[in-house]
Amino acid sequence: MREEIFRIAPDADVDALPADAPFREVLELDSLDFLNLVEALTERTGVRIDEEDYDSLRTLSGSADFLVARTADRAAAQ
Repeated sequence: MREEIFRIAPDADVDALPADAPFREVLELDSLDFLNLVEALTERTGVRIDEEDYDSLRTLSGSADFLVARTADRAAAQ
């Protein structure tokens, strides 16, 4: 997550971002930045992220939990 956020917002101090902080607000990511992040995460992880999943991506810890759960679901289905 941190690496992809840094790619989208290279001036952001991602390392100082608390895991439970709402990173869109803290880093002032606009909607296009967030959509680019979602696309990058989808490409990197192979996990489909739908619009109804966006609320799970509010924080670093929430995003990690979401991606781990979805990755586990995908692995179990195969």
